[in-house]
Amino acid sequence: MGSVCIEIIEGNPHLRSLLGWHLQQMDYRVHQAASIYQAREVFLNQQPTLVILDADLADSDGIEFCNWLHCQQQPLILMLSARSNEADIVIGLKAGADDYLTKPFGMQEFLARVEVLIRRKRTPIAPAYLDYGTLQIDLVQRRVRFQGEFIDLTPQEFSLLYVLAQAGGVPLSRTELLRRAWPDAIDNPRTIDTHVLSLRKKVELDPRQPSLIQTIRNVGYRFNMEILNANIPRSQTKLSQEKFNNQRSTLSSPR
Repeated sequence: MGSVCIEIIEGNPHLRSLLGWHLQQMDYRVHQAASIYQAREVFLNQQPTLVILDADLADSDGIEFCNWLHCQQQPLILMLSARSNEADIVIGLKAGADDYLTKPFGMQEFLARVEVLIRRKRTPIAPAYLDYGTLQIDLVQRRVRFQGEFIDLTPQEFSLLYVLAQAGGVPLSRTELLRRAWPDAIDNPRTIDTHVLSLRKKVELDPRQPSLIQTIRNVGYRFNMEILNANIPRSQTKLSQEKFNNQRSTLSSPR
């Protein structure tokens, strides 16, 4: 079980530490988070098989975060909550939780539920297609369609866009982008700036005032997920219809 990674998101530090200790005794790799902000970073960096989520976190709505988790790589989710009425349990399960455990609970029951969920997990199948509304990323043919139009990207631009989009709006540092998007080790984080500039010229309506790939001062870059839901007229898209047809013809031909 040492290869199985579990993330614990729990506001109570004593309970969080206790759950973590017992899971580690069963040879699980455990990462802990006390807040939604920290939990999102841990999830993106560690990609856990199972997320144990406190639905009653003080800094955010656990149900809303459960929805976000369910839209990612669909990890297993065990929701913990002091709310024990049927309506709350139904809301948690409909938000994407695979199981719901009410507080207080016995440690043996908790560990048994974790074990059952882990057994349920099968070998994951990597997604072939990601849909973010007006942005679609084809991971098999490595092509991108934005606002209904195909965009011709270099292999590195494609990887960079994919990593930014997959982060779900979380700012990523240049060092982190290099680690995730570059196949080979590169020492100069400023390499990211050059590729971001090139990528913006292809996906932004106005590269001088980027709204899709945003610069976060003293951090790096983030992908503006909110703009993907904006209703932008097709006449304002980056590529003309003629160029779109040419791109589609090129992308569909064998390489």
